[in-house]
Amino acid sequence: QVQLVESGGGLVQAGDSLSLSCAASGRTFSSYVVGWFRQAPGKERGFVARINWSGDSTYYADSVKGRFTISRDNAKNTVYLLMSSLRPEDTAVYYCAASRAPYTPTAARSYDYWGQGTQVTVSS
Repeated sequence: QVQLVESGGGLVQAGDSLSLSCAASGRTFSSYVVGWFRQAPGKERGFVARINWSGDSTYYADSVKGRFTISRDNAKNTVYLLMSSLRPEDTAVYYCAASRAPYTPTAARSYDYWGQGTQVTVSS
């Protein structure tokens, strides 16, 4: 069982940067793939980025590639999402999720545990 708590959301202006954190409970955090997803009002939850167990493999949605960076510190049971050059279309509730899959999924249905989400609002 893993419990996830996101933090770091807020209101920023277009072009600003923001860093999100996802703190996990449990002693086996390093055995989970972790992903970030986001959901804007009226839209489905969509994939943003994911990182593998050791942190040496990452993958991003095209819409955030080159602007967002996912990283993890297994010693601190924490995954980070550094968001730069933010755009109004990045406005959403951001969720982190953990997967027990033996591969590195991007589909939300492959993730077993979810945080409660943190709001990110980017003004133009």
